[in-house]
Amino acid sequence: MNENPKYTLRELTLYFLKLGSIGFGGPVALVGYMHKDLVENRKWISEDEYREGLALAQLAPGPLAAQLGIYIGFVHYRFLGATLIGIAFVLPSFLMVLLLGIIYKLYGGLSWIQAVFYGVGAAVIGIIALSSYKLTLKSVGQLNLESMKSKWLLWLFFILAVFITYITKQEQVLLFIAAGLLYMAIKAPPKWWNSKTVNSLSLVFLLTGFWSYESSTLTKIAIFFAKAGTFVFGSGLAIVPFLHSGVVIENQWLTEQQFLDSVAVAMITPSPVVITVGFIGYLVNGFLGALVAALATFLPCYLFTIAMAPSFKKIAQNKPVKAFVEGITAAVIGALVGSVMVIAKRSIIDIPTALVAIITIFALLYIKKIQEPYIIVASAVLGIIIKLVII
Repeated sequence: MNENPKYTLRELTLYFLKLGSIGFGGPVALVGYMHKDLVENRKWISEDEYREGLALAQLAPGPLAAQLGIYIGFVHYRFLGATLIGIAFVLPSFLMVLLLGIIYKLYGGLSWIQAVFYGVGAAVIGIIALSSYKLTLKSVGQLNLESMKSKWLLWLFFILAVFITYITKQEQVLLFIAAGLLYMAIKAPPKWWNSKTVNSLSLVFLLTGFWSYESSTLTKIAIFFAKAGTFVFGSGLAIVPFLHSGVVIENQWLTEQQFLDSVAVAMITPSPVVITVGFIGYLVNGFLGALVAALATFLPCYLFTIAMAPSFKKIAQNKPVKAFVEGITAAVIGALVGSVMVIAKRSIIDIPTALVAIITIFALLYIKKIQEPYIIVASAVLGIIIKLVII
């Protein structure tokens, strides 16, 4: 790493503050902006440093764009850089969802607000459904016989996760860890892997009391969102099954419609989709709930990045680590698909909502330059027309 950066920490922080304020388009677009601005135009970061950061962001848990930003902050300014960039990148969208949460709580009962989210909720189903399909192709494999033969174990994890999530309507953290460990044991067993290790791990997983806790709402929020943040790989939408089962079903903090509204709010604000946790936290427990939920969700991402960055080149070549991540990712994407099925079953309630969801999918597939925020706004207008004018 070059020890004489061409930029100050203040300049880099201001750049990420701006990107966090106006960076729409999801993780792929955000990492693209970083490459164009920081590597090509300003030449602050070398191509090798950028690629290393992107590889780390894809390998470790955490929302892709936020993790790459934290790594870029770490390149020349270490812990202080990683911390300031992480805060600068997430802060604008956190403040936006907090403001929207305040408005939602004050006026959410009004008929026109309900009409807006009637259309928006259906569009969100379409967006998540298409995203989960694309993530399946990218992370598990193509939908053909050859892929299913060569990656049969990943497909098995994926299918199991779909069915288990759909049937239980809950996130199964133990299933994800088991998938990662099993895939690692079969594909690239590390030197320390032996029968004693397997027995020890089995004992830990069987002690279900380890995973349960009783606490105040704020502590419960912290533990729940930290657990969710630990299993977000690549796309922020991978957090949806965790949030849905924990927020709607297990703890009953939000209704089904409120949860969909929360995801929609994240999609109309810039920066990572994961910032929906701030909106959810505010609805559950006010400002402190929003703050704790956001900090707990992004903390694993931050810790993994600064822990792995100094020795990442060695870690990146570690086949057991890669296999573990592949196994977990296949199960997590399967859970996302199962979660979409659960949410859609409850949220697509009539012909208009079904049509909005279908139109959303086709718009994203065939109108290349269209972005999610435009679809959300259009569906909001449609919702008002359907609920307040036609019906």
